[in-house]
Amino acid sequence: MSLAPYVRIVARGKGRARAMTMNEAQEAMTVVLQGDAAPEAVGALLMVMRLRGETSEEIAGFTAALRAHVKYKLPKADLDWPSYAAGRSRGVPLFLLAARLVGQAGYSISMHGWNSHQSATASVREAIDLAGPDVTYTPLETLSPPAFDVLTLRDTLGLRSCFNTVLRMWNPSGAQATVQGVFHPSYRSLQAQAAQLFGQKELSIIKGGGGEFERHPSKDTTLFGLREGAHIQQTAAPILDDTRRLHEAGDTIDLHALWHGRADNPFAVATVTGTAALALWTLKAVPTLSQADQMARSLWDQRHQPKDQSA
Repeated sequence: MSLAPYVRIVARGKGRARAMTMNEAQEAMTVVLQGDAAPEAVGALLMVMRLRGETSEEIAGFTAALRAHVKYKLPKADLDWPSYAAGRSRGVPLFLLAARLVGQAGYSISMHGWNSHQSATASVREAIDLAGPDVTYTPLETLSPPAFDVLTLRDTLGLRSCFNTVLRMWNPSGAQATVQGVFHPSYRSLQAQAAQLFGQKELSIIKGGGGEFERHPSKDTTLFGLREGAHIQQTAAPILDDTRRLHEAGDTIDLHALWHGRADNPFAVATVTGTAALALWTLKAVPTLSQADQMARSLWDQRHQPKDQSA
């Protein structure tokens, strides 16, 4: 099957082009993932959509195609935590320690991702052992080589495409709750609308550090997403009085030393506990954001109790 009919839908010209329906988008991405589309057509489709902006129906359709195509099944998890940031602004992945705290609270976390254009100190894969036994990380190229090929078209096209958003929406473990970080704030509502089309109930989206789900502890953090299936826009107040940028000193942080108490960095610790709090709130571990902050700080203080025997 050719991708040409779908390229014509989006690229006919002023007054004639339109967005694809959810079904059309699912059909188009199915053609792409099956390897039946000419690379020129794939590039044309993705770049036209980037130019005019994708719709929630198109994102939902692409995501539905990805879910149907991938045969590699991940174990069921409580929380889906995608990690697809691609930028040189990333510092060390403090959010891995946040995920570890969520695991200490008794939840299983499924991370999946691909992280390009980053410094060595920002590598999730190099530091994933610090996330602890309750966090699994599966690289995109293992989960779906065709999806990996679509994502890495960025290297050929020179621009990101809406497929970055699709991967955040994927939820390959079928978790009931999802956290997502975005770099561009406009995508927060788009992703929430697409998730609602799937009937998802619990989703928290923030403008996070470098596009990851990582909270700045000294600023208001606005959460978009879904709570019991209804759209939310809620603000988490600052938990630390500090004016620095999120990763201003991040590259010098030793995550192992921070976790084991050999390094003292209040800003980094607040980033960890603040991020964990938002994830715990998404999981409905507690009813309010302030209670979630208290819970996360308590988990941090108790992180070396005997029940945590991992490295």
